[in-house]
Amino acid sequence: MNYNIRGKNIEVTKPIREYVEKKISKLNKYFDTPPTSDVHVNLSVYNDEQKIEVTIPMPNLLLRAEEQHADLYAAIDLVVDKLERQIRKHKTKVNRKFRQKGIRDFIFTEPETEEEKNDKDKIEIVRVKRFDLKPMDSEEAVLQMDMLGHNFFVFTNAETNDINVVYKRKDGKYGLIEPNR
Repeated sequence: MNYNIRGKNIEVTKPIREYVEKKISKLNKYFDTPPTSDVHVNLSVYNDEQKIEVTIPMPNLLLRAEEQHADLYAAIDLVVDKLERQIRKHKTKVNRKFRQKGIRDFIFTEPETEEEKNDKDKIEIVRVKRFDLKPMDSEEAVLQMDMLGHNFFVFTNAETNDINVVYKRKDGKYGLIEPNR
């Protein structure tokens, strides 16, 4: 893996770089051949909160995780744990598809753990909601979302007539998801 480690409001020292590379390289154990992907790591510090964002684009899979913690090294450990869970979850999904087709999995080498076996049961749709999508602008959608106390709201954009989603971000601001045209 090729590491691209950048810091914002923090100097990326050699020990920090080595720790990040050491921890993320442990993900190689999940693959038969180590991926040749670039690993994008952004470290930042705001108000004594250390934040790490890791993005690993791979064929058929995008691994991305972010974590905040008072201690940078703890944040690195936590983000690697998240990435490992993502890989195991993807591995379980891929293995299930191959088993259904009678094909063995040649992508991952780790045996399935109890946690992964239990993950199969976790992906279950327990409720389906249907509702009419009222045409409105994004500001009205945000107001509706806040009024309902939800973290997201699906609506028909009155200007474009496309289905859009507004959502509340971790920083308290709002985001809008629109389809590509």
